Amino acid sequence: MKIGFIGLGIMGESMSENIIKKHDDKVYVSDINKAQVEKLAVLGGIPCEDNIEVAKNADVIITMVPKSEHVKSVYTELLPYIDSNKICIDMSTIDPSVSLECAEMIKAKGAQFADCPVVKSKPAAINGTLGILAGCDEELFPVIEPILKYMGCNVIRMGENGKGIAMKICHNCLVGQIQNGVNETLGLARKLGISVDDFATAVSYGGAGNFYLESQKENLKNENWTTAFSLENENKDLNICRRLADEQDMLMPGLDNILSVYERGMKEGLGKDDFRSTYKIVNE
Repeated sequence: MKIGFIGLGIMGESMSENIIKKHDDKVYVSDINKAQVEKLAVLGGIPCEDNIEVAKNADVIITMVPKSEHVKSVYTELLPYIDSNKICIDMSTIDPSVSLECAEMIKAKGAQFADCPVVKSKPAAINGTLGILAGCDEELFPVIEPILKYMGCNVIRMGENGKGIAMKICHNCLVGQIQNGVNETLGLARKLGISVDDFATAVSYGGAGNFYLESQKENLKNENWTTAFSLENENKDLNICRRLADEQDMLMPGLDNILSVYERGMKEGLGKDDFRSTYKIVNE
């Protein structure tokens, strides 16, 4: 089974590298940044001039691109080359409505489609330990699960098309709210003379223990804002969540609070910084 991977950015680069290392057939790669394509070619990927070349050659087409409009554009471009022999897996984080639109478009060609967004960031992408949330037909899941496990150690089917991406949006909203709680309470603790290390240790002893603090404490202590997951991408996801909540007539004051922090970060030009840089905003 030949695999194609479109989108070799911060996450896609390492995800496709894991596929290349672990898969026993050809892996075709494409990106608008040709330097990224060449980087993966050195590792054994087959470089493609464009996305169409990927679609023509691959049995399974994986996309990992930034926004809803990019996903829709890619699948619209590939549609003439999609048939019943193809499986399409979109791993981007986008509006569920757009994901469902793409699923309908691909399935109308007789092909299969899955939305499989990932959780965790660059280090997990490198190590192949991502969490992957699948939305697809029940019979498709066992076919794509081995491919997903090249990239992640925790893979779960959430339900039919759209359920994977819906869960990812809920997940990222919760991460944002946990992050904001860490930002506020860590900031207060430091003003009271408590170190980051002692704060993190004390939190781990009780009910407030959380993965975000454990994974980010060294970066927060060292004021390292090097980007693994950008503030602008989390801001995008939070705004998707806001639209979903509005559609369900659901009150989410915690979401509104963190959106105000992210909107300030965007206005201050921190969009390309890692999303942990919200600590600076909260504690200015």
